[in-house]
Amino acid sequence: MYIKIEGLSRTYVLNNGHKSVALEKVDLEIQQGEFICLLGPSGCGKSTLLNMIAGFEKPSTGSVNIKGELVDKPSVDRITIFQNYGLLPWRTVVKNVELGLEAKIPDKRKRREIAEEYIRLVGLSDYKKHHPAQLSGGMQQRVALARALAVDPEILLMDEPLGALDAMTRMNMQEEIERLWLEKQKTIIFVTHDIEEAVFLADRIVMMTPGPGRIKSIIDVPLARKRDRTSPDFLKIRDQVFAGFELKGVDHTEYYL
Repeated sequence: MYIKIEGLSRTYVLNNGHKSVALEKVDLEIQQGEFICLLGPSGCGKSTLLNMIAGFEKPSTGSVNIKGELVDKPSVDRITIFQNYGLLPWRTVVKNVELGLEAKIPDKRKRREIAEEYIRLVGLSDYKKHHPAQLSGGMQQRVALARALAVDPEILLMDEPLGALDAMTRMNMQEEIERLWLEKQKTIIFVTHDIEEAVFLADRIVMMTPGPGRIKSIIDVPLARKRDRTSPDFLKIRDQVFAGFELKGVDHTEYYL
């Protein structure tokens, strides 16, 4: 198994001495090249789970293993893309994309070639000398994608990367992410609370309950690529996922933000 998560729990000790359980007894196996969406409301432990896969946080109990090796620290083989893009405002697009390569490739010319290749891949060649402030939100997210892909990670971890975008830009970026995944065949773990986004992108949807976060169920999405959001099969799976969150006290509107 490529990624194996066993008995994973995370408990935080608050300032008042009380304990808060963010994640409890999570078991999950992920195949190489899969596109997995972690779906659930705010506070259900999605980002905590992602952070432990990334190696940013250590579990209170349980383990994350990738290719049989215990995850206990970050690695260049696992790159995380956050909602705020993380671009350096004083760097141009090409210099931002080169950032992850600087410790890996000492040759400046080679770094520039790789950066420009991935800038072309995300359709921003005409903007490579622009600074982030000169770009739209969707374009900034493309730069973040190019920077992540340029270091050739095995796994992309995406923490609600499209949450700050308007509806049309968000849909366009979903299609862009799907295209890049099909082309590069990376393993992607994508955090979202948008049901339609999860159905559009995922091979499997991991549905999580409100805190403490647990896996409620896992739904396969056996739809052909490229997916039609208006097709009866798409709508059937979307409704199946929505029905799975019919839990007392849950505000279901959050899944359509």
